[in-house]
Amino acid sequence: MSTVDRRGYPATTVLGGVGSGRDRESTDPTRAEVDLDRLRPWLAELEQAPTPADVAQAMRAAGFAVTDRLLAETVGRLRRDITGAGPLEDLLHQPGVTDVLVNGPDQVFVDRGRGLEPAGISFANDAEVRRLASRLSALAGRRLDDSAPFVDARMADGVRVHAILSSLADPGTCLSLRVPRRTVLDLAEWVRLGSLHPVAAELFDALINCRAAFLISGGTGTGKTTLLASLLSRVPDDERILIVEDSRELNPDHGHCLRLEARPANAEGAGRISLTDLVRQALRMRPDRLVLGEVRGAEVADLLTAMNTGHEGGCGTVHANSASDVPARLEALAALGGMGRDAVHSQLAAAVDVFIHLSRGRDGLRSLSEICVATRSAGEVRAETAVRFDHDQVQRCSGAERLDRILSR
Repeated sequence: MSTVDRRGYPATTVLGGVGSGRDRESTDPTRAEVDLDRLRPWLAELEQAPTPADVAQAMRAAGFAVTDRLLAETVGRLRRDITGAGPLEDLLHQPGVTDVLVNGPDQVFVDRGRGLEPAGISFANDAEVRRLASRLSALAGRRLDDSAPFVDARMADGVRVHAILSSLADPGTCLSLRVPRRTVLDLAEWVRLGSLHPVAAELFDALINCRAAFLISGGTGTGKTTLLASLLSRVPDDERILIVEDSRELNPDHGHCLRLEARPANAEGAGRISLTDLVRQALRMRPDRLVLGEVRGAEVADLLTAMNTGHEGGCGTVHANSASDVPARLEALAALGGMGRDAVHSQLAAAVDVFIHLSRGRDGLRSLSEICVATRSAGEVRAETAVRFDHDQVQRCSGAERLDRILSR
């Protein structure tokens, strides 16, 4: 005679968290995976994370057969669903994955370093995507709901989370996860992967040693942050690096590196700490090199000013379609900080020596396109190509002699 426990489903003795032999004999071989949504009502009243015994009872109550294999898989999926990234968890830990993108319940893409490709994963419905997005946002200390329908934050493990609800997005709730590199690529590895010519690696070593100031430009996903971390790892250990970022991504292999991270306003609109605030604080911390992870707003005015006050070797990244677009991009951003056009170009000419541009080919491979020098003509700074790279071809261009002079300082 069976009994019923306090949650309303049959009480069954579970040995070692696994169902009885009779349960294993009643296995339905057509049930390859348990629908977690059917288990949630049976697990909702638990005051702690479900044990294997709890899950086994919920599976029986929901009409699923319990086998050792199916129970173990279901427990693992539930734990990932409660504390991890659910069905995306395995992707986040695969080698080479840089981005995981969810466009509603039926479209999940992954970038393994060679462009986006279908991940072969789907969600049951948009509510499941929203539930995951809300939980990841909460883990990052942010709120995602109808009154705050989008969020941009970083989780404790460094994964950057952006989410926007279906009320604003089609085909449904969208989730973008940027996975940080756990290890820093050295320049030799860049060369081995075909993203960097050996000549470029030598030039970059000279660039770091002469303490030239530089900016790395490129589109989204071209490897700007990854290359910057590689270059900062070449900085001598007796130098103090101050990194200012909107969301922490840079992780150089360096013995004396401090990181300052911006903070958004809270739900009441208070407590915001901007990049501009942090650049000013960094200048009071005796940096040998000041690094702005990504130049994206008014803080560029403070960065240029800082780079003109004795702080050599400053660097950062900026979104731009080509190196020639960088001066105009910086001009537009500095205007947000109240810096006039003439002042921007005057500061830029004195502050930045070199522009490095990365691109991404049709095959998805990231590579170095060109190294440019900053030159000024008729009051405007422009990026003059010094060395152009095209697969195995290296071409010295009009700015090559100026680059030689910079690197020999």
